Order: sequence, then structure tokens, then C-alpha cells
Amino acid sequence: MASITQLPVPPSAPARPAVRPRPRTKGPGRTRPNFLGGLGGWLWLAIIIVPVYYVVVTSLKNQAGFFTSNPMMPPSEPTLDNYKLVVENDFARYFANSLIVTVGSVVPALLVSFMAAYAIVRGRSRFLSWTNNLFLLGLAIPLHATIIPIYWMITRAHLYDTLLALILPSIAFAIPISVLILSNFMRDVPNELFESMRLDGCSDWAMMWRLALPMTRPAVVTVGIYNALGVWNGFLFPLILTQSPETRVLPLSLWTFQGEFSVNIPAVLAAVVLATLPLLVVYVIARRQLLSGLTAGFSK
Repeated sequence: MASITQLPVPPSAPARPAVRPRPRTKGPGRTRPNFLGGLGGWLWLAIIIVPVYYVVVTSLKNQAGFFTSNPMMPPSEPTLDNYKLVVENDFARYFANSLIVTVGSVVPALLVSFMAAYAIVRGRSRFLSWTNNLFLLGLAIPLHATIIPIYWMITRAHLYDTLLALILPSIAFAIPISVLILSNFMRDVPNELFESMRLDGCSDWAMMWRLALPMTRPAVVTVGIYNALGVWNGFLFPLILTQSPETRVLPLSLWTFQGEFSVNIPAVLAAVVLATLPLLVVYVIARRQLLSGLTAGFSK
């Protein structure tokens, strides 16, 4: 048999070490610091911080020191007498009234708005389309233009000077914007998820609470905080629809520190600080959901 000649195998080339590309420091692809954006951020922070600083510093001064000292300088002898004065002037009652009105307005408004948004998005009837247009029409009605009809209805229903007189109009004005925001978020939920749950035998009621609510939770939290902020700081309805101190809320309680010829500015700002603390606590607890709801859609 003829011998098979084996060809020599060329030696393999030595493996070259992997060379990492050096980051470019020049040219159009380099990273440049955004000095203009940073300057704008610091400017906006100063615009927000300076009023807050002034309110907190002034609330620690006495009334005589408020008129004699530099308004932007911290007090040489800080005092908590203003906060003590606010607490002693039925602050707990005013706080409880504001809390009742806020919770009693936001929770029903969110419940009704969420169910209405689900029906508008998932429904196919012409009645639901007209209902959506009716909610959009509610956005065009200004609050101040309805105060006389609302006052007439509240007095005819014998609800004047009650907390319910503040809760019912607040619910009515919170529903249109809540339905608009929640329906837009609910349209982003994939239809395949609803179809798969329907194949599993889920009803519309179960899909609304088990699928739509978890998927739109950031929007629900955002709408809730937005409505709570408006009701908590509301001044027109409490001014027109209430009268007695028993139904007075926090925005109206600031009048307690207004005399015939002067106003106790440090005490008023101390009341402002105490009235702002609950909203700050709510923001700290729900800030992630709030930011998710505010920034949703920017990446699409």
C-alpha cells in the first residue's frame, strides 16, 4: 500500500492580547459636561429653597424680632413659642377637619374615576363614548363660575356649614381630570393580558382589580396625591360653604392669627410649616410611585 504523506501543519499564530479601545477624549463623540443644565438646576433649586428657608427661619422668631432683624438671617435666639401658640389655638381640630375632608374627597373620587376609566377604555358602547366626552367637558368648567350654583344646592340640601358640604363638590371637581389621566394610562396596558385572563375565565370585575389596578398603580398614586394637594390647600369652598369654627379647615385657620391692626407673621408661618408636614410625609412615602407616574411615557 502506498504510504500517505502527511502534510506539515503550519504553526498557529500566537494569540494577540485583546486591546481595549481607548476612550476618545477629543472629537465629536466625547462627553461634555452640561454646564448650562447644571446652572439651570442650581438656579431652580435656589428659587425653591429660598422661600422655604424664609418660612422656616421666620417661624422661629418672635414677633418683635421679625420687624427688627434681617429677614434672611436666622434668629439669634430661636423660639418655639409660635408653634406652641398654633397648637393651643385648636390646631388639632383644624387638622382633623382637613384630614377628613381630604380623605373623604380623594378616596371616593379615585374609586369612581378608576372604574369609569376602565369602562371607557374596555367598553365599546356609544354611551361610554358620550360619557367620556362629558368628563372632558367637566374640565372646561372653571371652579369660580360654579360657586353660586353650588352654594344654592348646598343650602337647599341643608348641608351648609358641614364637612360634607366641602367633600361633595371636591369629589365632583376631582373626577374629570382623574378619569382623563387614568384612562390614558389604562390604554397602555397590553390587550393580550386582558384576553389571556378572559380565557382563564376572569370576569371584567376581576380583570379590573387584579390586572388594571396593579398595572396603573403609579398613575393612581399620582392622581391621588394631586387631588389631595388641591383639597388640602383649598380655600374657596371652605370660605363660602362653612362658617363656624367647628368646621374650619387649616387654610382658614390662618385667620386666627390676624388681629384688627396687625398680623402675627411668625405664627402664621409656623401654622404653614405644620400644615405642610403631612404632605411632605406622604411624598416621602409614595415618592417612587409618584415619580413613576409623572415620568411614564417619556421613554416611548
